[in-house]
Amino acid sequence: MSISDALVDYLRESGLEQSVLDMQIEQAWPRVMGETVTKLTRSIEMRDGMLIVHVNSAALKAQLFENRFELVKKLNEAVGANAIRDCRILG
Repeated sequence: MSISDALVDYLRESGLEQSVLDMQIEQAWPRVMGETVTKLTRSIEMRDGMLIVHVNSAALKAQLFENRFELVKKLNEAVGANAIRDCRILG
């Protein structure tokens, strides 16, 4: 067993795995979404596998909502796990 595998097992057994994934999702947001979307984003948070995004623009809200499944896929790929099960976009 590698150190990486041991660490993943420890995080999973201690109940910290989701917290680490949540933090990774928040850190990946600017990289995945780009500068413009990041500037128009008030906040993002994870709650029990639900990504909640607060934005400052009605047009961005509509666009993110329309593309939310692709958004979830890209962010999950960025962290290498299925951390996000669903997404809510709020204005």
